[in-house]
Amino acid sequence: QVQLVESGGGLVQAGDSLRLSCEDSRRRFITFPMGWFRQPPGKEREFVAAINWNGGSTFYADSVKGRFTISREHAQYTMSLQMNSLKPEDTAVYYCAAQYEYGLGPKPSREDMVDQKNYHYWGQGTQVTVSS
Repeated sequence: QVQLVESGGGLVQAGDSLRLSCEDSRRRFITFPMGWFRQPPGKEREFVAAINWNGGSTFYADSVKGRFTISREHAQYTMSLQMNSLKPEDTAVYYCAAQYEYGLGPKPSREDMVDQKNYHYWGQGTQVTVSS
C-alpha cells in the first residue's frame, strides 16, 4: 500500500515562497505518475501540477504556471512543489496524489494528468495560508 505524506505547509505573506514535499513512506512510487491538488476554503479540490513517472513531462494549472515548479527526487523518494510569488488565492489544503504504477502510459495527455479520477493514492494534506 502506497502511503504519501505531505510536509512544508505554513503561514506566509503574499510574495513569499514555500516548498512542499511529498514522501512515499514505503518507497514504492518511483514508477507512479504523481500530482499536487489543492482545496481552497469552501471550494472544490482542484488540480495544481503533475509529473509523469519518469519526470519527463510536467503539467500546471494556468493559475500557477510560471510561479510553481513540480519535481521529483527519486533518490529521496520524494516529490516537491516549489511555490514562489504566493498569492492569497493560493490559500488551500494541498494534497499530493499518485496514479497507478506507470499511469496511463509513457506520454500521458494533459487531460490524463489533470483528472482527479486517475489518482488513486492520496496524502492527508498540508495547509498553506497566504496573508495579504
